[in-house]
Amino acid sequence: MANGRGPREARRASDRGRYGRLNRERVLASALELVDREGLSALSMRRLGTELGVEAMALYRYAASKDSLLDGLVEALYLELEERLAADGDEDCDWRAGLHRIARATYAVCLTHPQAVPLIATRLLAVPLARRPAAVLRDHERVLTLLRSAGFDEPTVADVFRAFTAWLLGYVSVELRPTVDNPDETDPAFRLGLHRLSAKELPTLRETAAALAEQGGPEGLAAGLDALLDSFTRGSGSAASD
Repeated sequence: MANGRGPREARRASDRGRYGRLNRERVLASALELVDREGLSALSMRRLGTELGVEAMALYRYAASKDSLLDGLVEALYLELEERLAADGDEDCDWRAGLHRIARATYAVCLTHPQAVPLIATRLLAVPLARRPAAVLRDHERVLTLLRSAGFDEPTVADVFRAFTAWLLGYVSVELRPTVDNPDETDPAFRLGLHRLSAKELPTLRETAAALAEQGGPEGLAAGLDALLDSFTRGSGSAASD
């Protein structure tokens, strides 16, 4: 732990900062704001303490370690997802409509906080299922319940859940990956840095680069999701194929 101090010293550090007395929600919100503004590399207990106007050690009562803080950012993203779904207000009478609604809301959250999106993959790879933040587990439950309501058997529910999660996070990752080499350039070829790509070794990539730089948007997300779900329902004897 920083400065060689342990939890007892952390408890003695004052948590009254420029926003008044801290709470976990305020700490995570400030951490997410910092990452949104400056990227994940800027996040540290010391820097976050400065943002909040407290000693870094005061933060350890809300996040016991840097990993806990990163898990808290994932929690914050999924809590925002829940807020978006609640604001949407639509009842998920149809399982496919419900999955589309979750996908759209997740896409919106990720595009709002692109700097934090890599944590969704990296932290969920590092954290066992039962130890994930409650908001993440509720998202899993939400998707699985919709699939169960569709009439899929248990093995198919698991297969569709994995496929849905992989498509959604994969699509968002592709949407957010940088493609512009020089944003100050007006010429499309130089803007994308095509002169850096070998015309001999990478001819197809050079020809397709401009199209790859365009985002597929919610429409591409929906089209891909429908194609994915169709592959599970086509010819199926379950209620999902009705």
